[in-house]
Amino acid sequence: MTRTLTTLALGILLGAGGLALARHDDHAAGAKVKPLMSEDIAEKIDGREARVTISEVSWGPGGTSTPHRHPGAVFGYVLEGEFETQLEGQPLKKLKAGDTFYEPTMALHAVSRNPSRTANTRVLAVIVHPRDAKAIVVPEKPKE
Repeated sequence: MTRTLTTLALGILLGAGGLALARHDDHAAGAKVKPLMSEDIAEKIDGREARVTISEVSWGPGGTSTPHRHPGAVFGYVLEGEFETQLEGQPLKKLKAGDTFYEPTMALHAVSRNPSRTANTRVLAVIVHPRDAKAIVVPEKPKE
């Protein structure tokens, strides 16, 4: 099943470049999110009906997102520019156009930013999540 989900997500990732729907902002501060696809899929996640959501996320020069989580596995592909990402407890990763990354379900995405002062960054994000998830981006509550 894991192999099927991985294969499905990677296939969609490679074929999604031409899809385009409505554009909206605010996945988090500084990020612009352009939904490309949201589709129910036959596979199940822990016995629950599943869905795949594909979005293009972009940041202007120096743009950043607040810490957040996703209710499903994330497969990412850097389309343009440079991207810095860090999951809680892991070292900061510096990616460039053509690089890929993975985030496990509900992992804290502590850092996601465009380190450039002059160029834009665009990332294609494929999230495989339960259909009944209330949101695909869950902002991290500040620690008190």
